[in-house]
Amino acid sequence: MPETGSNYPETTSHTSSPSMTPLRPFYSVQHFEKSIRFMHESRLKGEGCLVHCLAGVSRSVTLVVAYLMTVTTLGWQEALAAVKVARPCASPNVGFQKQLQEFETSQLQQFRERLKQEYKENPFSDEEDARTLLTQIPSSEDHDLQHN
Repeated sequence: MPETGSNYPETTSHTSSPSMTPLRPFYSVQHFEKSIRFMHESRLKGEGCLVHCLAGVSRSVTLVVAYLMTVTTLGWQEALAAVKVARPCASPNVGFQKQLQEFETSQLQQFRERLKQEYKENPFSDEEDARTLLTQIPSSEDHDLQHN
C-alpha cells in the first residue's frame, strides 16, 4: 500500500454502521450478520477492517467477538477471552453479552454454514491465532473461563 506520510498506510474507506441511540441496544443479533459479512468481505479483499466505537470497550468488542465466533469454533466466552488478551480493556456490557449468548445458541451454527457456502474456506488462520491468544491467559483467568 502507498504510504500517506503518517504512520498508517493509505487505505480504502468503507463504512457500515447499524443505527444506534444511547438509550436502546443497537447491536441486536439481527445486526450481527450484516456487520460480520462486511468485516469478512473487507478482509477477503485485502482491505482489512477497523471496528470502532466511542471507547473501544463494549460495542466494537461485541462485533469483533461475534465475528470471531463465526469464523472459528469458539463460543462467545472463549472469543471474548481471546479478544481481551489483545485488548485488555475489552468489556461488553451485560446486555451485549446476553446478545452474544443469544447469537451463539440461536443463530451461530447456521450463519457459520452460510458464510462457508458463500465464501468457501476461510483463508486466514483465525482459529489458530485465537487459540494462541487463549494460551496467553493467566491460569486463574483460564480456570474462571472453564467454570463459567
